[in-house]
Amino acid sequence: MIFSHRDVNLILDAYEKGKPFFLYTGRGPSSEAMHVGHLIPFMITKWLQDIFDVPLVIQLTDDEKFLWKDLSAEEARRLANENAKDIIALGFDVDKTFIFSDMDYIGSSPDFYRTMLKVQKCVTFNQVKGIFGFGDSTCIGKISFPSIQAAPSFSSSFPQIFGGRKDIQCLIPCAIDQDPYFRMTRDVAPRLGFPKPALLHTTFLPALQGAMTKMSASDAVSSLYLTDTNAQIKKKINKYAFSGGQATVEEHRRLGGNVDVDVSYMYLTFFMEDDDKLKQIREDYSSGKMLTGELKKELIGILQKVVSEHIERRKQVTDETVKEFMTPRKLKYNY
Repeated sequence: MIFSHRDVNLILDAYEKGKPFFLYTGRGPSSEAMHVGHLIPFMITKWLQDIFDVPLVIQLTDDEKFLWKDLSAEEARRLANENAKDIIALGFDVDKTFIFSDMDYIGSSPDFYRTMLKVQKCVTFNQVKGIFGFGDSTCIGKISFPSIQAAPSFSSSFPQIFGGRKDIQCLIPCAIDQDPYFRMTRDVAPRLGFPKPALLHTTFLPALQGAMTKMSASDAVSSLYLTDTNAQIKKKINKYAFSGGQATVEEHRRLGGNVDVDVSYMYLTFFMEDDDKLKQIREDYSSGKMLTGELKKELIGILQKVVSEHIERRKQVTDETVKEFMTPRKLKYNY
């Protein structure tokens, strides 16, 4: 699930010496329903929070989606709320977690805005053009947006949580496509007197159509949504999941399947807890002992369980719960 990192060793060294750190991740709320691929960075973040018992801030970039997509500001803010429910349903602890919408929080937090400004002053238009491919016709909202995603990497943005301390290190589990934002952030951190954020890069869950694609929330055919019924999950996997199997059963038994391109197998590497069983499936499928249909059946069973349990947990999340998580407040830690 994690294939690279920046400076995680420094976070672990500091942790061994009893120094605090915090977690930061986020989500761009572009659609009502998140898909199973979106779960990956959050599952890893949840695991890290449980293991290390540290505060977590989750940024919902409703402002980014307003600027980049054909969405009204009101709709982007509403989607942020809906996505917050999916995130809360993963079991984050309200005493350790602050979720915020950029549209709401920035206006109410002078410290966050000041941190943003400091970042903005350090980054030139030329730099963001080089990093993000902005051009002369890019709207100015997009040009300054990277500073908004950079600001939560610094504890100065959350005085209510960190008591005004500016030296607390940050670890960011995120999908690899977010790395350019944080390369920029790491570049400016020393100039501002802040510690550089450390990064854990998670891999993309491929779209059902094949290994070189990325699951997209706005494409119903390529995605398994966290709202899909058991029947929809079964149909999508059987119909669309790219297979590494052979054209006929005879050929498959003789030549075996290719797990490197088989989407169902890739998904199992993310969602199957039992490593020994996964190894056995790999061997059986590669040798031709297991057929594509049998492999897909394994995956369907696991994902139906993951999604239906998620749906049940999400039903328990009320607007009141969302408000609790999104209210700026002190968490259970003292600094």
